Amino acid sequence: MRVLLALALALAPAAAPDPGGPSGEGFQHGRTVGVQLENSTIVISGNGLGAKSDGYRIKRPCWYEPGRSAEDMLKAQEDLRAFWFRTNPGSTEEDFQKFLKQFEDKIGEPGRWWSPAYNAADPKGMSCWTALEGAIFVGPGNTPPAGITMTELLDIARAALTVPEPQVQLNPDAKSYVNLPTWVWLDGQGQTTRSVTATLPGLLSATVTATLGNIEIDAGTTADRAEVKENCGPSGRPYVKGGTFTCGVRYLRASADQPRKVYTLTVTTVWPVTSNADQSVVPFVFDPVEGTVTRDIPVGEVQSTVRR
Repeated sequence: MRVLLALALALAPAAAPDPGGPSGEGFQHGRTVGVQLENSTIVISGNGLGAKSDGYRIKRPCWYEPGRSAEDMLKAQEDLRAFWFRTNPGSTEEDFQKFLKQFEDKIGEPGRWWSPAYNAADPKGMSCWTALEGAIFVGPGNTPPAGITMTELLDIARAALTVPEPQVQLNPDAKSYVNLPTWVWLDGQGQTTRSVTATLPGLLSATVTATLGNIEIDAGTTADRAEVKENCGPSGRPYVKGGTFTCGVRYLRASADQPRKVYTLTVTTVWPVTSNADQSVVPFVFDPVEGTVTRDIPVGEVQSTVRR
């Protein structure tokens, strides 16, 4: 009976997806999925979709969502008469009418049926979903145990939120030398504010926004071999002849004795995250989203010749 209820609720017309993103799905990048909602009417949209997941997962992988009214639910089950008899072989018309009675009994009562949904990107999503009831009737203004909340909508939006991989420029680019500053900056990064909105049509909407804040640099070696400058701002400092070096690395020793004879430079963009939630009602603080890229830096020594 649970399967039948879930199917009937899934047939409820969902709100049209926002052009900015698909309904019920955040993104899929190869085999990495941030949010992939099943049996859900939640619409996910925004310019923060489409890049690689940073591994953030929705804390609870299944929940109930508000669905059909009592009248619409009864009609949906009546329309599935043939399916019901196929999945309940040997049943009689009397059995079917007994099945319908649970829906008929709710006609005239205020409220609506809530159906279960889950995040298929989470390995525990389906098992969590199967542990829920096929549908439950809930009075107006109430949220059932495990019912979707504003906090969970924010969580869904955050799991779908992605930032682009840093597009790093270096000077010098191909090879550096001992005591020569290697300048670091971003180029072609695109929009520096990215947001995702998770909407339960007609009821709730939650938006999270990531804004590029600063750059962090790891020289790939110890402090006695490299001096790191991290006064970079949100996009680094493009090389300027004669300019002040404030963002990048000055390697103090050659890389000839290193594995593969290079240093591995890591550049991380840090994107603090905010939300549209009233913090006095829904105190929800997220860690920043980060984008990381590595570059191999061979560092040589300038050879000088002394002539008498």
